[in-house]
Amino acid sequence: MRKFKPREKKTFVRKNEYIRVPEVRLVDSDGTMLGIKPIQEALDLAKERELELVEISPTAKPPVCKILDYSKFLYEQSKKKKEAKKKQKANVLKEVRLKSRIASHDLETKVKHAEEFLKKDEKVKITVVFFGRENKHKDLGREMLTKIQERLSEVATSEDRIQSLGNRISLTFSPKKTQ
Repeated sequence: MRKFKPREKKTFVRKNEYIRVPEVRLVDSDGTMLGIKPIQEALDLAKERELELVEISPTAKPPVCKILDYSKFLYEQSKKKKEAKKKQKANVLKEVRLKSRIASHDLETKVKHAEEFLKKDEKVKITVVFFGRENKHKDLGREMLTKIQERLSEVATSEDRIQSLGNRISLTFSPKKTQ
């Protein structure tokens, strides 16, 4: 099966003859302000330098246009988007599921996994699942979660109280901020 990526919203940037305003605030390719000029004079200046007139800020009064190389402008814009995407971090929530009758060694292993996730700055949700008659003994699961909460208190803080939903109870941990 093919996975489809969501399409990026393409932003249309007006350039040259597609800029349809009587006058623009003109900026030179080196960044110096040339002032407010009629559109035809700005277009002539751009053609004279063999560059394009690109609308930078269309909502300003009058719109801000810059004389520059359009392909270089698009390249720099895509570079900025990629850099911003790198700095953006998705909010990751890892879930560790436990059964109410888990062996102590297995519990230690699961808690170590949760600790590793927390050290990587990821949120962890620890869920205890009950089956059949175990639902009558949810107090054992609550005790297990409080012990885990004490164990993880050095690296994490619990976001809320223990939540009970159907045949499972859970507790969410977020990593402690390090200064």
